[in-house]
Amino acid sequence: MFKKVLIANRGEIALRVIRACHELNIKTVAVYSTVDEYSLHVKFADEAVCIGPPPSAESYLNIPRIIAAAEITGADSIHPGYGFLSESAQFSKICEENGFIFIGPTPDIIDSMGNKAKAKITMKNAGVPVVPGGEGVLENAEDALIKANEMGYPIMLKASAGGGGRGMRLVKDESNVISAYKSANQESLTAFGNGDIYIEKFIENPRHIEVQILADSFGKTIHLGERECSIQRRHQKLIEESPSPLVDDETRKKIGAAAVSGAKAVNYIGVGTVEFLMDSQKNFYFMEMNTRIQVEHPVTEMVTGIDLIKQQIKMHAGEVCPEMDNFQLRGHSIECRINAEDPANNFMPFPGEITSFHMPGGKGVRVDSHAYAGYVIPTQYDSMIGKLIVHAKNRDRAIVRMQRALEETIIDGPKTTIPYQMAIMKDEIFKKGKFDTSFLEKFKYKNDEEV
Repeated sequence: MFKKVLIANRGEIALRVIRACHELNIKTVAVYSTVDEYSLHVKFADEAVCIGPPPSAESYLNIPRIIAAAEITGADSIHPGYGFLSESAQFSKICEENGFIFIGPTPDIIDSMGNKAKAKITMKNAGVPVVPGGEGVLENAEDALIKANEMGYPIMLKASAGGGGRGMRLVKDESNVISAYKSANQESLTAFGNGDIYIEKFIENPRHIEVQILADSFGKTIHLGERECSIQRRHQKLIEESPSPLVDDETRKKIGAAAVSGAKAVNYIGVGTVEFLMDSQKNFYFMEMNTRIQVEHPVTEMVTGIDLIKQQIKMHAGEVCPEMDNFQLRGHSIECRINAEDPANNFMPFPGEITSFHMPGGKGVRVDSHAYAGYVIPTQYDSMIGKLIVHAKNRDRAIVRMQRALEETIIDGPKTTIPYQMAIMKDEIFKKGKFDTSFLEKFKYKNDEEV
């Protein structure tokens, strides 16, 4: 087992990793930018090292400074969390070259899954269903037009190196293909330094279903059920739950087996998430694989009883995968991502000081947050304040529990997504589980506090 882990991240995920490490009797090192000096992950780590000014490029994305921090503190391993360098093959390689265990995949695996076009071919060869589409990246805008006409509309143009909805364009007819390709190419080049675009058939009104996998270095891979992630705006998830209201036991076995096959095809080790689109007939198609811990991992922990961060650390320390031969989900869990954003103003980020902060409690309620009264939400990073997670016997009870938990949550200072999420919990379509990824486009938000 590791003796000292450096967490190359910030905020709630850094704090989450610190907690898991301390329960495993592992010392921790926090790194922080000057604006994060008073963040809780800095306070609760055994050691902390300032790695630069607020801009990410000069701190949390600055590999030499992170490696230097690991060297001077005597860390033997580095946990990247999510975001920042968590899916950087270069960072994984540099950690390895400098004698640190990277608590994440090897550079080859990150490369193979990070390139969406290559990942699709890999999964198809492993027998995993994939979205119908052209193989490999498009040569140019004219090539996109030819393939789109052959495939039939609507189609999706996607950045091969992309994520988070960047470099992605929905095209419904021939007249928009050229302009959509050019704008997707430019956005992808700007965001990822890679303008490669590939084409897929657009699955109308899909559900976004992802499967959590866990793999050891001895060839054993298991899945821990699925998460429903269809409640999202601009491809950013707002509410997640497990299990999915759409997925039955038979479908769970099929999609779980597909995720395991995909992970085994690349000799995956550690925690990972295989993401699928699922249509109303429960046909599912591989979308991408995230080679890191997910923001929404707590809902899986709540329904399985497994601490995914601890397991991730154990897998990379050479331990064996837990036995899950008689795998069953226990009850239902829902997570709301609480962001400092104004839902009434197109979710405009709302940084600034939190003047009052009270989190809910009681049976089946969990809070993962790095915030507190007096904490100042920086302008330089993601606006997430924390995550509110509930667990109950079934989905109906989980929704009621989440309503209660949201009502108890007090965050004064910034505007937050809480009123919006409360409104969703009361929505009849959401309560019936009859939604898809377009739900928020049709959702009519009325803030009860302003009525």
